[in-house]
Amino acid sequence: MHSFEYRNGTLFCENVDLAQLAIKTGTPTYVYSAETILDHYRRLDQALQEVPHLICYAVKANSNIGILNLFAKENAGFDIVSGGELFRVLKAGGKAAQCTFAGVGKTEAEIREALEHGILAFNIESEAELARINRVAATLDVKAPIAVRVNPDVDAHTHKYISTGKSENKFGIAFERVLGVYEAASKMSHIAIRGVQMHIGSQITKAGPFAEAVDKMLPLVNQLKELYGIEYFSIGGGMGIVYDPSLASGAAGWWENEADESLLTLEAYAGAIVPKLKTLGLKILVEPGRFMVGNAGVLLTQVQYIKKTETKKFVIVDAGMNDLIRPALYQSFHEIVPVTKNHPYGEAEKADIVGPVCESGDFFAQDRELPPIAEGDILAVMSAGAYGATMSSNYNSRRLPAEILVHGERAEVIRKRQTLDDLIDGESIPQ
Repeated sequence: MHSFEYRNGTLFCENVDLAQLAIKTGTPTYVYSAETILDHYRRLDQALQEVPHLICYAVKANSNIGILNLFAKENAGFDIVSGGELFRVLKAGGKAAQCTFAGVGKTEAEIREALEHGILAFNIESEAELARINRVAATLDVKAPIAVRVNPDVDAHTHKYISTGKSENKFGIAFERVLGVYEAASKMSHIAIRGVQMHIGSQITKAGPFAEAVDKMLPLVNQLKELYGIEYFSIGGGMGIVYDPSLASGAAGWWENEADESLLTLEAYAGAIVPKLKTLGLKILVEPGRFMVGNAGVLLTQVQYIKKTETKKFVIVDAGMNDLIRPALYQSFHEIVPVTKNHPYGEAEKADIVGPVCESGDFFAQDRELPPIAEGDILAVMSAGAYGATMSSNYNSRRLPAEILVHGERAEVIRKRQTLDDLIDGESIPQ
């Protein structure tokens, strides 16, 4: 699952002592394991070996160019949702020709730039977007490669903020209207139909929704292959990871406590969909993000104060919701552990782990039973590799944390901690 383990009471990332790393680099700091990322990529690649495929890493999960470079070296594709993400991919050594461009709000400038770089395809989210892409392509006298994103109206049983495949979500085109959109696209002078795409949501921890969506799509995909000669079927991403190890032997995910459910494994995922996809004779694209990097990262933070009231104990740390917003935004669970087990003889006690940001929503855990923790201790917020640093902000004028990539015994800074001058870079006082 990941390359973090205790050795003689100290947490290591691969062969790097995180206690010593925290002293050297300061906190808060994100630390990522290259070994974990590459292992997840290669195991997924192996699981899909029976069908021709391309793994397009979802850049939004973690967009640091140091991370993207790992995938580029594996000849991976990339799922991008902005011109900025395309810029990052290219800077990291990725190929535009292996980038799919998703998102409901593509601007003319982004479309033009993507066409100039020669991306693999745009995932079309609306008829209006299709018309715009045709117009922009005409100004460049090129044909824009497209795949319509189909909304299959399948419930992924995930958090409402990250559900994307239901009819009430803003993403994709309704299943019943898809053939009409393809017919319109086939008549546009500067559109080239390349494939079809779907994506039903994120942090899905059961194989059933994936199988259901593929089953619903298969007749349509075969029809599109016959009518328009599509080359690929993109099944999106969404594979969930383990956030709470206590549920790993049975439970589904952080938003529900269904201990009788089986945890999604690569074997279960591939077993549910690969036999169905083999019948198509098409290239299969997958767009995982969280699965690749989620368990590969931790956020190191130092305890500043222990505060007790009549009803609560608070462990106040130097990381805040601006560094990792998932608990505040999604009410998500992250395991939190001491980097060094300094106090083995005290009793566990329930506490809230909170940050310094001036919001009551600035917490990482509430009423969490914790081992003995003292001021100055370093804590690791686990499974923070996805939607952590990439969603961080300067709220409360807090500097963005450093990011470190570990590979074996090497620990390299892949993003320096912001300076105070960085906070106001680009700002000015009007004359």
